[in-house]
Formats: sequence, structure tokens, C-alpha cells
Amino acid sequence: MSSATPTPLVGIIMGSDSDWPLLQKGAETLRDFGVPFEVRVMSAHRTPEIASEYAATAEQRGLQVLISAAGGAAHLGGVLAAHTILPVIGVPVAGGAVNGLDSLLATIQMPAGIPVATVTLGSAGPINAALVAVQILALANPELRQKLHAYKEKLRRKVAEGDAKVQAEVAKLG
Repeated sequence: MSSATPTPLVGIIMGSDSDWPLLQKGAETLRDFGVPFEVRVMSAHRTPEIASEYAATAEQRGLQVLISAAGGAAHLGGVLAAHTILPVIGVPVAGGAVNGLDSLLATIQMPAGIPVATVTLGSAGPINAALVAVQILALANPELRQKLHAYKEKLRRKVAEGDAKVQAEVAKLG
């Protein structure tokens, strides 16, 4: 990272590089809100020391929120949460024998004291994780709050336009 790059506020951590095509939409969402982020691949099982060290040093490096994505046993979010006080948002990754149910259950079944906020399986998960991260950051950032208000208004307009389109089609039915 060059000195001209802002300090990342969000860490996106995935268990495998094969998760990147899914997580890329979350990174794009953060970029669109102007939130600096970093992306890393590490495994709760294959590189536990790296995952633990990453989480343990995240706060001192300026990170404020971690997004964790993993499939299968999906212990990455819990490992990160065990080593930091930062909020961890878990993205269960679909795949495997039960199409992501195992990663969903592993991500949401954290013991008391080790919270991992969890978003949906599928392509909406990384986007929603990024939006939750932006919402957390917006608590102390009025500019991000304004961007979130504009984003919600854009969503509202899109639905209103869709409704008007469907109503026009229904009116044609007579």
C-alpha cells in the first residue's frame, strides 16, 4: 500500500481466493461509498496463526470493521472475533455438499462473547456486509450518513419506477 492510499477502515478477509468473485461486489460497494478497505486471504484452519495475528493487530492498524467470508466449516469469522474487539460481519459462502447451509450455521453459531453479525448467503451477502460496515462507520461520520440517505433514496426511486412501470402494464390489460 502506498503512502498516498488512505488507511483502510474495513478489512475484507476470505478463506480462499476462490471467494473473491463473490466478495468483489462488497469491495465495490465500499469503494462506491469512498470507504478505504483492504482484502486478504487467510484460513482459520490452514493459517490460524496468520488469522489470529491479523485480527489482534487490526485495531492498532486503523481498521474499524472486519468482513469475514468463508464456506464449509466457516470458522474464520469466529477466529477473527475471538482476537479483536472490532465488529466482525460474517458472510457465509454457498457451496459444498449442503450448498452453504454448513457455512451459514457455522457463522451464526458463535458462543456468548464472540459475536459475528451474519448476512445472507449468495450475491447479496457481500453487498449487505459492506453496507452494514458503512452503517457502523457512519455513526461517527456525517458524510457517510448523507451517502447512506442518498443510497436509500435511490433504492426508493427504483422501486417507485418499477411500480409505475407495472401499473402501466396492468392498465393496458383493461
